[in-house]
Amino acid sequence: MEKPKIATTSLAGCFGCHMSFLDIDDRILNLIELIDFDKSPIDDIKEFTGRCLIGLIEGGCANEENVRVLHEFRRHCDILIAVGECTTMGGLPAMRNTIPLKECLEEAYLDGPTIFNPGAMIPNDQEIPLLLDKVYPCNEVVKIDYLISGCPPSADTIWEILTALLNNKPVDLAYGLIKYD
Repeated sequence: MEKPKIATTSLAGCFGCHMSFLDIDDRILNLIELIDFDKSPIDDIKEFTGRCLIGLIEGGCANEENVRVLHEFRRHCDILIAVGECTTMGGLPAMRNTIPLKECLEEAYLDGPTIFNPGAMIPNDQEIPLLLDKVYPCNEVVKIDYLISGCPPSADTIWEILTALLNNKPVDLAYGLIKYD
């Protein structure tokens, strides 16, 4: 019998949720017995090879590439899990949401105190993904099945959710896994 597949990606975030996922430590060997990784930086597979049971998303949507990847994950994954604060509220990247995009770009490329840009140009190349007007949480772009809070959430929380879903059990997290003091 073919094992279910899991895919992971990082959008506009810091990759901390992937690091938390890797913090399941030697339990990853148990996980490998249950699943195969598909598109993920964990195995460096760049394109989907088939249908995935679970997709783990970290980061919000700050540019058109993030939106494209998120839609691709929604199309290829039966269950889509938003992991961490950036996916659920935009996180640190969303700090720019209160400032007009033009002003952010001017500060970053023209007016910042450490900027050396003799051509006084804001990068504008077709290879650079178009920035969105603000950073959007993933659930404002596609349907998300589960949200895991935390910055980053604990490895134990990620482990408990994955093993429950992989064993067709309800996700029922102990209070200690979802409280943040």
